[in-house]
Amino acid sequence: MRSKNKPDGQKRSFIERARREQIIDAAVRTIAELGYPNASLARIARTAGISKGVISYHFEGKDELMDQVVMDVYTEIGETVVPRMMAQDSSSEALRVHIRGVAEYALEHRERMAALAQIFIHARDARGNPRYGGLQAEPLYEGLENLYRAGQESGEFRDFDVRVMAVSQQSAVDGMFEYWRVHPDHDLPAHAEQLADLLLHAIRVEPSSPAPPTTRSP
Repeated sequence: MRSKNKPDGQKRSFIERARREQIIDAAVRTIAELGYPNASLARIARTAGISKGVISYHFEGKDELMDQVVMDVYTEIGETVVPRMMAQDSSSEALRVHIRGVAEYALEHRERMAALAQIFIHARDARGNPRYGGLQAEPLYEGLENLYRAGQESGEFRDFDVRVMAVSQQSAVDGMFEYWRVHPDHDLPAHAEQLADLLLHAIRVEPSSPAPPTTRSP
């Protein structure tokens, strides 16, 4: 007799979500351990303890699976960092929390960040161009632009081209993670704090220096 509280469709949907999460987790572990070029669907299936056919049932191919890995990691970062940014009283502190937050996430999820770096380095589209970056970074730029505009409207940030600054900040964050990937003992939180200081120094409205006292001729 079927349970009224768990209809077949709902139960099947839950099982399928769980299976997809299992496959994504196996993909992350395999890529982090073996590198992207060696992370075939067959190898990911062995890591997950399932057949390759099960992966093919849930994902059309490696590209779609990688897309989901990237989306999951960025979603997790957003869910971790954005609420903390929203809780700040100023755009300056929100920007600092953003940079600090992504660094803290990376430290807590080294395997996921290692897999992400491998995907960004090696994944290519049909034309042989990097699969991630360029237009795929647009949502990141737009989010930073909104933060800068809020700071400009509140009078915290000076006038500047928000797109130029968004690209510059994201490039600096990417560079921070790449350096940390190559030098895993690097002090990532300290790097994040100094990067935040650098960016805020560049965009904040600095108080005017007091005019020097006038002197009278004798």
